Amino acid sequence: MKLGIRAKLFLLSLGLIVLPVFASYLYLRGALEQAMLSSVRSDLGVRARLVAQEVGDSPPRSPQEWQDLAQLLGKRAEARVTLIAPDGTVYGESDLSFAALQGVENHAARPEVQAALGGRTGEDVRLSATVGQRMLYLAEPVKLRGEGVGVARLALSLSRVDQVVSNLQRLAGIAVLLAIGLAIVLSTVAAQLVWRDAHALTQAARRMAAGDLATRTRRTEQDEIGELGRALDQLAQGLSSTLSELRAERDRVSGILSGMHEGVLLLDRDGRVALVNPALCEMLLLPSDAQGKTPLEVIRHAELKDLLDECRENDQAASREIEVGGLKPRRLLVRAAPLPGDQGGTLAVFVDVTDMRRLETMRRDFVANVSHELRTPVTAIRSAAETLDGALERDPEASRRFVEMITRNAERLRELVEDLLDLSRIESRKYELSFTQLELAEHVGGVLAMFRDRADKKRINLKHSVTGALPKLAVDQKALDHVLTNLIDNALKYCADGSTITLGAQSEGDWVRIEVADDGPGIESRHLPRLFERFYRVDAGRSRELGGTGLGLSIVKHLVEAMGGAVRVESELGQGTRFSFTVPTRAPPAPERSAPDATVG
Repeated sequence: MKLGIRAKLFLLSLGLIVLPVFASYLYLRGALEQAMLSSVRSDLGVRARLVAQEVGDSPPRSPQEWQDLAQLLGKRAEARVTLIAPDGTVYGESDLSFAALQGVENHAARPEVQAALGGRTGEDVRLSATVGQRMLYLAEPVKLRGEGVGVARLALSLSRVDQVVSNLQRLAGIAVLLAIGLAIVLSTVAAQLVWRDAHALTQAARRMAAGDLATRTRRTEQDEIGELGRALDQLAQGLSSTLSELRAERDRVSGILSGMHEGVLLLDRDGRVALVNPALCEMLLLPSDAQGKTPLEVIRHAELKDLLDECRENDQAASREIEVGGLKPRRLLVRAAPLPGDQGGTLAVFVDVTDMRRLETMRRDFVANVSHELRTPVTAIRSAAETLDGALERDPEASRRFVEMITRNAERLRELVEDLLDLSRIESRKYELSFTQLELAEHVGGVLAMFRDRADKKRINLKHSVTGALPKLAVDQKALDHVLTNLIDNALKYCADGSTITLGAQSEGDWVRIEVADDGPGIESRHLPRLFERFYRVDAGRSRELGGTGLGLSIVKHLVEAMGGAVRVESELGQGTRFSFTVPTRAPPAPERSAPDATVG
């Protein structure tokens, strides 16, 4: 049976009071009886000595005289007097008649009589067979003249003593019961007072344990209960401060992990996923229930598993680049390191190097393409110069052709360098745009006028369908001219004689779509996705013959996007080509601005 603190305090307090009272009652019960008996014994001893002296001074001579003396002394001593001969024969008995005296047995075997016959005072307490009561016997030796030593025995009934003791015991019992009742009341009150304080502290401690650290006991007493309450308040205050710091630290770490572009994977000491940050979930499209699983269950990649196992087994940091397929192919640089401390575990950081590797590839391709593009005109100039050195005087006609070759390739080099510089400025964001309001219908005439002579030589019909109903454009005029001239120049280069090139425009909400369309030979669909890449040519040989650098369309794309628009191309082999791009009617508020229809058709 489980007892509460109130029951324990009650029983303890009750026991501390009841046990001493009960022990005192038992002690007083025996001590009282002994005290009463000692008092009676002392009084009876005095009487016995007086009786013995009187019998010794004048002993009777006949049996009747012994009986009469016994009865007389019994009245005087107010006790039962028995006069016994040296051989134990009873000569006189105050409580019996002379006739009844003849049937009394010999008392020589009685303990008190034997002691008196031996010259000592004898004493005994027993139930009298003669009168049927508990008696106190006290025997004194009596020197009889010529007959030796007799015995004068006094007996006193202890019924009065027993009655007094019984009354005192009853009173003591009542006092004990009253003391027990009072003890019960006092114990209950004391236990209730202590329990109330302890219960209040217990409830406060439970609320604190449940997380309510704002709870306070607010005890002001100077006893142990007060000290315990103040200790609980200090503990709650300390825990509250510690938890606040832990929450702030947790939120800080969570914010750092959520704001990182790098993916973070934390494994526990058993090699199971303990934490993944949002960047890794987005990077690898991980499920929401990744925690508690093995890395292979979450990210099915053998190289990653080998890397993490190597880090755990060797207890050393390791790194490796891995390629991840799926809906979002990635190339990731993974750095794994063991965590120190008792909890252990492994921390892996995933850095997406896909764009970096792509840029490195583009840089290598760009360097290779630039080197290739520069090698051709440089080689041609060098060869023409070396040949010209020998033919300058012998063959003036040939010398003129070589000079033209040098001039043409030098011009090609100049155009290539200028296009490279323009592209570099645009990509490095050093090409600053100045947005102005431009009326397109008034501006396209001047752009087309620059190409009239070339168009007339090839009998190409160069026209436009731009009207004044279009809203004004918010563009950089120089950038717009560069885009239009590149697109028209490309159309003139690749269209056959007698073709038609049309410049048109239409409004699309806050945007205006400008188109340069021709009915030339068209472009195969497999070339369209790469048409705006640097140095990409559909027909490399023909492009070089026509003087193209391979950077024009790439510059067009970058300039249109810098103005906030998007460029696209639509073409079918033998059906002509249509380049179109969008420009805003209001200056973009930020460097990044989305535009409709930015796909390749």
